[in-house]
Amino acid sequence: MFDFLAHITWIDYVGSFGTLMVVTAYFLTQMRLMSATDLGFPVINLLGSLLIGASLYVNFNLASALIEFFWIIISIIGIIQWFRFRHKRTSS
Repeated sequence: MFDFLAHITWIDYVGSFGTLMVVTAYFLTQMRLMSATDLGFPVINLLGSLLIGASLYVNFNLASALIEFFWIIISIIGIIQWFRFRHKRTSS
């Protein structure tokens, strides 16, 4: 265990922080403290996924890279949808 901790690099911390961000966003929605339709939800997911992606750039894993790619795309779509909905609501 201590040998593993001695070999953690800064990019491992970056990826781990990204993971905490994504899991926290999910946890907050499950606890009804954040709505999946709030802007914060896709933004936190996007930032977390980008940090995980940075970690994967250094320590590549195909399965993890694929899920992060889709997570990033879905988060961007969620952000765009939030602004579209907001624009429609203020235009009416």
